[in-house]
Amino acid sequence: MQMNKIITDKGMDNPSKNVNKHSSLWEGIGRLLYRLYQIVVGFPIFLIATIITAVTVTIGCTIGNGHFWGYYPGRWWSKITIRTFLLPVTVEGRENLEKDQSYVFVANHQGAVDIFLIYGYLSRNFKWMMKHQLRKIPFVGFACERSHQIMVDKRGPSKVRKTYEDARRILEQGYSVVVFPEGARTFTGHMCKFRKGAFALADELQLPVVPLTINGSFNVLPRMRDGKFVNWHPLRLTIHQPIYPVGQGPENVEATMHQAYDSVMSALVPEYQGFVENPDQ
Repeated sequence: MQMNKIITDKGMDNPSKNVNKHSSLWEGIGRLLYRLYQIVVGFPIFLIATIITAVTVTIGCTIGNGHFWGYYPGRWWSKITIRTFLLPVTVEGRENLEKDQSYVFVANHQGAVDIFLIYGYLSRNFKWMMKHQLRKIPFVGFACERSHQIMVDKRGPSKVRKTYEDARRILEQGYSVVVFPEGARTFTGHMCKFRKGAFALADELQLPVVPLTINGSFNVLPRMRDGKFVNWHPLRLTIHQPIYPVGQGPENVEATMHQAYDSVMSALVPEYQGFVENPDQ
């Protein structure tokens, strides 16, 4: 009787163990197939689309309207990239934006895929405020220069002043800018502290700041895995309510920055809630 009971108990345990083994097996097969897809389909399409987009932007901005050619080809390139890698996207809060209003958009920076998510799905003509080192990226860097993206250069007061003046000029023309106020991609998925530059610019021109929350990008391609395979994971872009200036000066800058930070943090998934210091900030 005792032996029969032991055999019966073992038999009852086996189904759940088998299910877990089968689940892990299918997950492994799925990852393998997704990586094969990236090698055969994803990366070749991305490379070709990148070159075509860079050439199109460069020529279009040279002979035509820089605000059109500096935005729409990049938007199409970003959507093609997201769809090629089969990444589902959810956008929340587009109704919070007014059609003809200039904004300073500020977003958390989870990974390289942030660029494609914002460019492709924000549905707003804007210029990036980006590190000047990105000029070195083949094709893309030159196209960014020709399309008058704002290169953030901190190698001396005159270069900082030029960055600020370039951004001011774009905003005064009725366009928007997108900034990653953390200044660098996260190592952990958590947010780091915000820098004041974008908020001081919005304060000077008395423009609303719109916080953006990005979820999923860190899971897809964190900075520690640059140049490696993409992981499949859903992406979500949350567009928060604009924060309008209630005054002008240091107090308004501080208040807007803290409110924007809290808004971005509020929509992060629980896994990445909370501040974690970034060593290269």
